[in-house]
Amino acid sequence: MNRTSQPGTGTFWGIGVGPGPAGYLPLAALEALRQADIVFVPRARGAETSVALQCLTGIDIRPQQLREIEFNMDPDRSVLREHYAQLAETIAVDLRAGRNVAYLTIGDTLTYSTYGYVLAALRERLPDLPHRTFPGITSYAAAASALSWPLGEGKERILILPCPDDPLALRRDIDTHDIVVLMKVGARLAWVLDLLRDMGIAEYCAFARRIGLPGEMLATDVENLCATEAMGYLATLLIRKTPREKRHT
Repeated sequence: MNRTSQPGTGTFWGIGVGPGPAGYLPLAALEALRQADIVFVPRARGAETSVALQCLTGIDIRPQQLREIEFNMDPDRSVLREHYAQLAETIAVDLRAGRNVAYLTIGDTLTYSTYGYVLAALRERLPDLPHRTFPGITSYAAAASALSWPLGEGKERILILPCPDDPLALRRDIDTHDIVVLMKVGARLAWVLDLLRDMGIAEYCAFARRIGLPGEMLATDVENLCATEAMGYLATLLIRKTPREKRHT
């Protein structure tokens, strides 16, 4: 890949590194990563290590290239706006100095990702910024693969959404779709599992957490899944309303 930066301005690359396991990086993104002068690596506040950085295991990145940034996931939107503004300004300093910058994000770059906010804030500051966004493997695609659980077959209708706060809202979503991919479940897991059991569909549903990482948990039936043990970051639920139709003989 040729560098596309204009004189005096660095190129910005957004790179989705997958949900956790090393080796999920697209080849085109790997080439950009090798050309980067600076690699920004996000780490969730309170986490000891960056999952995104673990995804680069086996890739030769010089320590001096890395810039770890702590993410504040405060529910207050005004706090978040200020956080992204400060982060964009920090990245813009390197870009204005002509340095090529890669920004890592777990999962896919533009699927419920902080990267979209960062890119928007950067483009406000640098409207002519040379940039390219590389897609990554989503958590639900990795979960489906790890569990051999087809996400959609035939004309099945799929809904992908962050977990609602209201059980009745989730029930409506399940009733109106064949498959629901539930992300950002967090502390809601206990009542979500209770709902699936009440609806009589828990045995058709699957759960994945920390795929390919320490603490991995995979289940193709959530009837007996313990919410206390399964609750945590990087968890995805695959919800099927009815048994899988047999399409082969």
